[in-house]
Amino acid sequence: MEEPQDLPEQPVKKAKMQESREQSLSHVSNAEVSDQKPESSSLGSNLPMSSETSTTNASPVSTSSTVVNISTSAVASISQEYPTYTILGQSQYQTCYPPSGFGVVTPADSNTESTAIATTTYPTEKPNTMVPTRTVQRHSSGDASTSPSLSRATASKELDEQARKNIPGKNRGKRKADTSSSQDSELERVFLWDLDETIIIFHSLLTGSYAQKYGKDPTLVIGSGLSMEEMIFEVADTHLFFNDLEECDQVHIEDVASDDNGQDLSNYNFSTDGFSGAGSNANHSSSVGVQGGVDWMRKLAFRYRRVREIYDKYKTNVGGLLSPQKREALQRLRTDIEVLTDSWLETALKSLLLIQSRKNCVNILITTTQLVPALAKVLLYGLGEVFPIENIYSATKIGKESCFERIVSRFGKKVTYVVIGDGRDEEVAAKQHNMPFWRITNHADLMSLHQALELDFL
Repeated sequence: MEEPQDLPEQPVKKAKMQESREQSLSHVSNAEVSDQKPESSSLGSNLPMSSETSTTNASPVSTSSTVVNISTSAVASISQEYPTYTILGQSQYQTCYPPSGFGVVTPADSNTESTAIATTTYPTEKPNTMVPTRTVQRHSSGDASTSPSLSRATASKELDEQARKNIPGKNRGKRKADTSSSQDSELERVFLWDLDETIIIFHSLLTGSYAQKYGKDPTLVIGSGLSMEEMIFEVADTHLFFNDLEECDQVHIEDVASDDNGQDLSNYNFSTDGFSGAGSNANHSSSVGVQGGVDWMRKLAFRYRRVREIYDKYKTNVGGLLSPQKREALQRLRTDIEVLTDSWLETALKSLLLIQSRKNCVNILITTTQLVPALAKVLLYGLGEVFPIENIYSATKIGKESCFERIVSRFGKKVTYVVIGDGRDEEVAAKQHNMPFWRITNHADLMSLHQALELDFL
């Protein structure tokens, strides 16, 4: 066979190189083209070259790929000669993702996009290194439909589908929480509230600091605080299993729902099931169950399920939990506290109800009180209608910053968060998460908050 001469064919080669720029790919027979055109793509320079191929009869190869005009056989040939060569590396496309200034891209979306790119550009690379015995079959066939990577992906997908269908019953509680979060996907703004000294005045009543700050009668103020504290723990102990749950505090009501087997609790006797949450009472018989064991966790989940049922039933009528005498005492006590605090709770409620009236906003409560006493406190102060139980978090165990992380993971990063509180803890946590913080130190701060909400500044 005659070898092509260099000089006469130079114009043809240059014309072909211009044609290869307009098209996606052409076969090249002489390495001299690469020296003359350094800016040509690395894709063309690394294609296999044959000494028998003439430049005059090179023709573009059509393919169904939507990314690069490469035939499947060419990809297989590249994989054979350059097993570590990446045709289209993902690093080239990292800059295509929107920067943080244009909104937050959730991890799920990023993974989906990366998977789509990987599947389209080099569907046969990873099996080449992981399963070398199957590469012969892939190279010989040259057909993407018979690629082992696709068959393995299909098998993996079938296994995932089967795993979803076979999720055990004890995980149903977690799935309920996910359902509620999907309903919150239309939210635009989430307000994170502190409880004590922000919505209600309680701790400063007990210490007398409120009386000192506002010139109130300390005896009256402290006495009212002690009376409310007694009523809170009475409700928590009598109706919300606080004696059992004090040493088993949770951040959220759904934290142990995955251990609940869904047993009907209509005739369940909590007083005789042998459960003990206190660490000092671990010397019970083995029939009770080891603390932290499956049986023990199931009984713990039963109690938190019943706590939720009681809260939901009486959140708008806490008087139904109390005797007539206690009900009247609570009404007088709340009235006295409102007078002593110059209608602090009433002022805070205006902002809470305004936020609640918006369809794209939600109120979330984060308190440093343990979860069960916090629920009792919310009920007794008449806030059950404003805060559904799934929107109440206790930061006693993990701190407010970790609580904020959990809330962000629930609602996502696309919504706007506004933190409202009086303490250093929530201010630091808000700063850590780049959330605006509205400080509450007096009545004027509460009234300014309500005015800002009315004017749609928040």
